[in-house]
Amino acid sequence: MNALGQVRRLARRIDAATPPQRDRAVDALRALAIAGVIGGHWLVTAVVAGGSPGHTVLSDNSPLASMPWLTPLSWVFQTLAVFFLVGGYSAARSYRGGYWPWLRRRLVRLARPVAALAAVWAPVTVGMCLAGVPSTTVHTLLFLVISPLWFLAVYAGLTALTPAALWLVRRFGAWAAAFPAAVVATADLVRFGLHGPSWVGWANLPAGWLVPYLLGMAWALGSLRGRRGPALMLAGGAAATATLITWAGYPASMVGVNGAHISNLNPPTLAAVTFGIAQCGLALLLRDRLARAMRRPLAWAAVALVNLSAMTLFIWHETALVTVSSVGLLAGRLPGLLTAPAHGAWVAERLAWLPVFAIVLASLWLAFHRVER
Repeated sequence: MNALGQVRRLARRIDAATPPQRDRAVDALRALAIAGVIGGHWLVTAVVAGGSPGHTVLSDNSPLASMPWLTPLSWVFQTLAVFFLVGGYSAARSYRGGYWPWLRRRLVRLARPVAALAAVWAPVTVGMCLAGVPSTTVHTLLFLVISPLWFLAVYAGLTALTPAALWLVRRFGAWAAAFPAAVVATADLVRFGLHGPSWVGWANLPAGWLVPYLLGMAWALGSLRGRRGPALMLAGGAAATATLITWAGYPASMVGVNGAHISNLNPPTLAAVTFGIAQCGLALLLRDRLARAMRRPLAWAAVALVNLSAMTLFIWHETALVTVSSVGLLAGRLPGLLTAPAHGAWVAERLAWLPVFAIVLASLWLAFHRVER
């Protein structure tokens, strides 16, 4: 009871110390996006132990490949568009000229956690190679650990384009997002409809995520006031996504699936963009409810703490998964941790491991969150 009282007192202090002009709903959306990505990765990434006795090899697999009925999970946990929506909003609110000092501050905030991750995993990788760990295992673990970094590279690039993006939004409002959306549609037409080279799709990597980034800027500048615009985004984006999946052959999963011919994320497709527009519309519609929920000190304290070190949680969450899986090898092929996701029981087994992943991530947060700040 005493511990609960201390938590409540801490929450009240955080609540009282928050500037009144702080938009708590924006921070809540960022926290939800982080939770979605972390939870999604932990649920749809399976580290599978294989090989012969005495020569265990780790590989990655996805339950979405063997259990397509889990596909709706990707609609809930693929929240990257909300990340970029909030990123565009924050950039528009914070940029007041002085481009290079402003850009340096934001990029340093992104680079510090990456440097900490590299400082840990570079010697760990060398150690695994020297110890004779199979190359497949080394590749699997390292790929999972560094895979979230593509997001930071794209985010840094869009941050650098903020002045030009702001000009576009001031000129065209929320409709500025139509320009990068048209780039994505053209690239998809070339590679899918006209059977052109697949490398054309990489134009979608910046263009696809520029769409929610511009919508976030439009939100910050007042172009998306009221509920009509967000409602149209939600309805139109959902309808367009359903049409693309049903009639144009796009995958239903909004994340990559092992062995699939097309991934909606690597690089992003038009379906990923329309899905993101729907997500952004829903986020804007929920803003008032989130703002009211954030008036509760406990809820706000949790969101505030996540936002203070959001990149730390994002960058280290796959390390938590990999660490638990690697340690689990000492006990054998534990169900839901190192077994192939081949049946529905695996889902229940994996859910039982989520608290363990969370505890390890909390330990990593304690060790590295100061680096970000």
